Amino acid sequence: MRLGIKLMLVVAAALVAAAPAHAQRQSLADRVGSLEQQMYNNSANQDLLNQINQLRQQVTSLQASIEQLQHDNAQLKQTAQDQYLDLDSRLNRLEGGSAAPALPAVPASAPKAPAAPVKPAAAATSERPPSVHGDPGSLAVTGDERTSYNVAFDALKAGKYDDSAQLFLSFLELYPNGVYAPNALYWLGESYYATRNFPMAESQFRELLSRYPTHDKAAGGLLKVGLSQYGEGKVDQAQQTLETVVAQYPGSDAARTAQDRLQSIRLGNQIR
Repeated sequence: MRLGIKLMLVVAAALVAAAPAHAQRQSLADRVGSLEQQMYNNSANQDLLNQINQLRQQVTSLQASIEQLQHDNAQLKQTAQDQYLDLDSRLNRLEGGSAAPALPAVPASAPKAPAAPVKPAAAATSERPPSVHGDPGSLAVTGDERTSYNVAFDALKAGKYDDSAQLFLSFLELYPNGVYAPNALYWLGESYYATRNFPMAESQFRELLSRYPTHDKAAGGLLKVGLSQYGEGKVDQAQQTLETVVAQYPGSDAARTAQDRLQSIRLGNQIR
């Protein structure tokens, strides 16, 4: 019996001795698991940091692209605003040359035609004298259509757009059917366009197209109708008008300018 008691004591002692080792193994496993979790968290954080860095690089690249597009768009706007001086190489021949080459292609007798019929002459005497919106002195001393036209055109070339608009208005009142009336209508529209008065500019260009649809400036006039509509915020109408310019005047400077502006509008629509 004593032997049995001793055996029981030995077993109990062994169990007591073994308990701390088991507890130690459990504690070690917990610590390993904790370390593994930390490593996993660090790896996830590193992946997140990598993604953030990639996004930052993409944002920087997009910002650079946007700035380039804004710069290009500003250049296009400036080109459209200033193109009244260089839209067509023929402008120098039409506006800045001698009187004979600058005349539009009309029969030589055409300028005298309005004075021949009796009815228009009688009607003219009954109309009130034209009101002069520009410099009355400058127009009064000219004495002929060409010189009056040059006074207004010189103001335009000098960048005095408000003055040129008033002078062209006065010219058109003095010579509503004159040889230079189509040119005056075009440059009156340009004077308004240069000062961003787009509704008035569109109105003058439409008047040019309505009265002189086959004139040399018809293509440029239709182009400027589209650009004026764009300036007014009528983007859809502007696109339709510019597409008409490309289709109606293929190969012309007006068509090329219209195509460039169409590409700019479409690009702007894509990045919105």
